[in-house]
Amino acid sequence: MNIRVLFGFIILLSVVGGHANATTYAMPENSKDTVITQYPDGMALTRADENETLLDVARRFLLGQTEIVRLNPDVDRWLVRKGEIVRLSNMRILPDSPHNGITLNISEYRMYYYPPTKKGEAPRQVMSYAHGVGRQDWKTPLGKTKVARKIMNPEWHPPESIRREHAANGDPLPVIVPAGPHNPLGSRAFYLDLPGEYRIHGTDIDKINGIGMQITHGCIRMYPKDVEELYDMVAVGTPVYIVKQPIKVGWLNNVLYVEAHPDLEGEETTPDQRFAVALRLIQKANNNQELPDFDQQALNKALKEQTGDPVAIYERIPPIEEVSATASEPVQSTAPVSAPAPASAPKPARKSSPDGYYHGR
Repeated sequence: MNIRVLFGFIILLSVVGGHANATTYAMPENSKDTVITQYPDGMALTRADENETLLDVARRFLLGQTEIVRLNPDVDRWLVRKGEIVRLSNMRILPDSPHNGITLNISEYRMYYYPPTKKGEAPRQVMSYAHGVGRQDWKTPLGKTKVARKIMNPEWHPPESIRREHAANGDPLPVIVPAGPHNPLGSRAFYLDLPGEYRIHGTDIDKINGIGMQITHGCIRMYPKDVEELYDMVAVGTPVYIVKQPIKVGWLNNVLYVEAHPDLEGEETTPDQRFAVALRLIQKANNNQELPDFDQQALNKALKEQTGDPVAIYERIPPIEEVSATASEPVQSTAPVSAPAPASAPKPARKSSPDGYYHGR
């Protein structure tokens, strides 16, 4: 089928003299929808005010390096000329995980935090942050865990394995790295209830461009500003779901979207394997029924390009009750608006499933 053309506004953003708050999204009005948008019906762009790098733009808008590079394949990573247009993220599909606490989707180098609400209430907003993940030889573990403790201005006690690695590379580490701007843990650290001292933490000033990359020894590394904001909101005991979902599918206003990200290093899949995963997720999103005649060309394009930008592949007829409710509402005039090592061994993480998706939720 041909999806109806969805016209949108081009939102040109400028953040002279500061950072943009690009992390908070309102949850969809329909509780069954899982696509979030910061600027409704818009494509978010920014214009460089001076010569800079694409990484400078990413940091200003709190995006990760991999993410902004995939969105701008024709822009020089190391030289964005004054006046050049850079595309930013606007729409995201929520990971397939419980909508409470923290979800870390390591495939997209992104965290989703659902601020707590009153008991029984659905979350009204979600905050999303870029982060780095574990290298191929130091993988970030998957499963459910929780925040075991929080430490401000932590010291780092590098494990012997990491000290040996650094020594072999001619960069020996002390037994204890004191708190400060060159501490790899940054100014804040959340210790997870996992064996092996896994943390969500900040970064030192020398590694800030590694946010949004597969670069750590298994921990989750965040921008300094982001981890400080998160530290003040997240309590000890908050659940943490660590998933690996390079392909996500979700509905928004009766339109089905697919979002695809590149495989992590060392975990490459074939086009046929990616297509099979996408078909399974599409069927799950449609109450385990096959979709009639969705746009396979759009799906193939999304799976091939893997920009991380949600792509519409199908539009369904709204349920009768939804149409009736809309027809009964008074017509209002609207105008487009652009919004700016532990003492005792902790319990092992509870695995979600081998593919990193939650089932039967």
